[in-house]
Amino acid sequence: MFYNTTYKNRDAEATINDLIGKRYSFIESIKLKGTGSKRMMIDDVSIGFKKIINSVSDINYGNIEIREKGLLVHINKGLNNYSWAIPFYQLHIYKTNGYSLHAQGNFVRFKTNKLYTENKKFLDRILQLKVENEANYSFYEPIK
Repeated sequence: MFYNTTYKNRDAEATINDLIGKRYSFIESIKLKGTGSKRMMIDDVSIGFKKIINSVSDINYGNIEIREKGLLVHINKGLNNYSWAIPFYQLHIYKTNGYSLHAQGNFVRFKTNKLYTENKKFLDRILQLKVENEANYSFYEPIK
């Protein structure tokens, strides 16, 4: 799900909360040692997101927010903010020429530069949360 979150939109906020859970409280955020990444440079996006990326040679930035049942990827274009809600069960993460998040037929690839290295611990925590979430929904019992 992809939303324009420049201005408060109660319908979009309700849909995001239903899909990936509510924001963590301030105390919970401190216990988790932060729920948001620093900004990262966007290298490439899928065709569905080309319309929200700066078409001139400006640098595009994005950041990631952890929610209870997924991620919220924020992308900035000028003065507009866009948010992409990704539940953990749809999330696929690849590290090839950059760090890319894939879901719902779309992707966002972040550059591996200084900003990436500052967020390395946060990105490792996302992988851990995805593994923990998938463990809750195992459909097969191990053979003994």
